Amino acid sequence: MVTLALYNLKGGVGKTAATINLAYLAAKEGYKTLVWDMDPQGSSSFYLGAEAGVKNESKKLLNSEMDLLAAVQKTAYENLDIIPADLSARHADVLLSEMKQSKRKISSLLTSLQKDYDVVILDCPPGISLLHDAIFYGVDWILMPNIPTTLSIRSFETVLDYFKENELDAAKLKCFFSMVDHRKNLHHETMTSFYKDKYFFKNYIPYLSDVEKMGINEAPLETFAASSYAAQCYRDLWKEIKKNCIE
Repeated sequence: MVTLALYNLKGGVGKTAATINLAYLAAKEGYKTLVWDMDPQGSSSFYLGAEAGVKNESKKLLNSEMDLLAAVQKTAYENLDIIPADLSARHADVLLSEMKQSKRKISSLLTSLQKDYDVVILDCPPGISLLHDAIFYGVDWILMPNIPTTLSIRSFETVLDYFKENELDAAKLKCFFSMVDHRKNLHHETMTSFYKDKYFFKNYIPYLSDVEKMGINEAPLETFAASSYAAQCYRDLWKEIKKNCIE
């Protein structure tokens, strides 16, 4: 089982869109895939048509009042399941602050999934907190979408410094550019300057309306715009992630 966390310090960088499209592509290729929505906004849950089945479910999962597998729901797509989020996910840091060895909590929970899934993708809330420390420690890879702008790259550098200062494994970080606007010279210049960095994948996701239409269709791109350029970009990114993180 390979565990991937879609994460960024900032919000609004295309994290959830990547979660859904990459998970769908993994499932389409036959990998038994699970999305764990950890963001109180529940956007991944919305895209996959799922809602928490129990009140305060996210809180109960972290508290071990409920088994992770008991929260799993099937989606409309073969090989793709989800653990939905609810607003109680906002209490994650408070819960972890009261636990011994809180850094190991996510790792411990993920272990229970090993016999059932090949790929598990966590859709993480933005920020840096106790929850993120547990995620950073507990997953195999952290995938960071970055818009090629000054502030977005600054957030990447902040996370990289945080990893180094807190003796976290920076080799787990794998980044890709997201919401790339080809009309902007700054985007091209930023991408060129960072492609030499070992943390960045070659493939990127453009800023296109087809990605935004995921919200209208409540579905992965492949299901309603498979021939689009955006869908092809996600397929190319998935191939690169698979080669570097899964195979």
